[in-house]
Amino acid sequence: MNASAYVSAPVISRYFYRRSPDQNAAQPARHPLVVVGAGPTGLCVAIDLALRGNKVVLLDADDCLSDGSRAVSYARRSLEILDRLGCGAKVVERGVAWSSGKIFFKDHHLYSFNLAQADRVGRPAFINLQQARFEEILVQRALALGVDLRWKNCLATLSQDAAAVHLQIDTPDGRYAMDCDWLIACDGANSPIRAMLGLDFKGQIFRDRFLIVDVRMQADFPVERWFWFDPPFHPGRSVLMHRQADNVWRVDFQLGWEAEPAKEKQEEPVLERLTAMLGSHEFELLWSSVYTFQCRRMEQFRHGRVLFAGDSAHQVSPHGARGANSGMQDVDNLAWKIDLVLKDQAPLDLLNSYGVEREYAAEENLRNAKRATAFITPKNKHARRFRDAVLALARRQPFARRLVNSGRLSVPVILLESPLNTPDAEPMTNGPVPGSPLLDVMLSEHGESLRLAQAVGSGFCLLLFCGRDGVPDEADVLALQAAAGEVAALGMLALTGAAAACRPGLRILHDAELAAHAAYDALPGTAYLLRPDQHVCARWRRLEPALLRAALLRATAATPN
Repeated sequence: MNASAYVSAPVISRYFYRRSPDQNAAQPARHPLVVVGAGPTGLCVAIDLALRGNKVVLLDADDCLSDGSRAVSYARRSLEILDRLGCGAKVVERGVAWSSGKIFFKDHHLYSFNLAQADRVGRPAFINLQQARFEEILVQRALALGVDLRWKNCLATLSQDAAAVHLQIDTPDGRYAMDCDWLIACDGANSPIRAMLGLDFKGQIFRDRFLIVDVRMQADFPVERWFWFDPPFHPGRSVLMHRQADNVWRVDFQLGWEAEPAKEKQEEPVLERLTAMLGSHEFELLWSSVYTFQCRRMEQFRHGRVLFAGDSAHQVSPHGARGANSGMQDVDNLAWKIDLVLKDQAPLDLLNSYGVEREYAAEENLRNAKRATAFITPKNKHARRFRDAVLALARRQPFARRLVNSGRLSVPVILLESPLNTPDAEPMTNGPVPGSPLLDVMLSEHGESLRLAQAVGSGFCLLLFCGRDGVPDEADVLALQAAAGEVAALGMLALTGAAAACRPGLRILHDAELAAHAAYDALPGTAYLLRPDQHVCARWRRLEPALLRAALLRATAATPN
């Protein structure tokens, strides 16, 4: 047998419990923000809030990072979010970039796909990186920003009233009490906080099980996502394989509902499956786990002063990389809103929009995950016949490939119905509509290349498209700044194809070939307003100060729809 003995995946980093001054306080300490759960979602929201100048306490019941691969694939939008958090470069450097894949049926290669887009710049379509490696980068960033990360601090009880959330926390030194203005629950799919509040998921648990395996091997396979339907080495089931960092490969075997999880994770059956698949390739078995497809979510993500994000708020099947990526989009949506509320720069109603927007996004992710699950795991003989007919036809007919569903890969949700959007006053044929995330483009500044996403930052930002007409007059810029200043801090970027003199408060970016203008369907005078999470919330062919002020009021929930 061409495999080593089973070994557990090593713990990459272990951290240590340290006693907090709060444990010596005569009365419960009061903090503005407490995050529970130091997984990817909890770490990212703590980092985002710390970058905005907030003091954050992050509690985790454990003292080490996740074992095994777990979350693996991080999509372009997540990488753009990580860039804003100051972690993107390290994740890209540490991980494995990919954009292509192959689909197989039985012993046939059906077709290949490529997610790379010639007109896109910036980050790759996906980066694969084991969750533990990813968390290690985030922990370092959080600590560097001064996040109060407390290991071996297990939330035991909570209650809340109109003024605060009251916590009881267990530690190796016993229990202590603490209060906070806002609690962000990122404590995972089995969220104890959800149980403490008497809340539950709604949705569907599919009657199927999957085995996840991490193996280390030297193989000359291309860096691609490979998915098999009914392969000869695992007949009647599906298999997914793709590469991670450090020559570690992730393999998912469909097992069927009748499989016994404890038995399937044992060394002998795991090695038998891998050897049948990998043949003569030598490999080292690192880690395995068994999971069940679940497509469920909470009905509401906000409950008083407790807000849920990531797996604690929603669960989807892993085929499609929608779990961790949707959690990061939760963070992207939530952090700027709670920051403005804490600083009395927006009303509490702004936090209600977090629920509206991310519940909508979760529902879209669930729909996509359910469709993939129905195709990957047909529930009756008629569904299987249909699926197999589609697969057979896809080998010869490109149109049939659109019906093949091995997991629609993660893309950002467009928040079309957001209450924070200002509808277009006049039609625009193309360009990102209100509710869309920023479309990244390459520009230059002082002769140096940079991406638009890098220039926009983490606050409200106004893009002024100037064509080759130079930039707006100083008086016009001052009028826009004055209108915005009554509502929110605003960055202003002028995109121009012409040489232009500087204007106070206006950053000038060069769009030499007017490629950004084309991407945004922009004529001279067109303007786009971006929220702090880099989603479009308004756009105009011709902008007036009063229109800008009204859009900012709407985007901060300061005026009714």
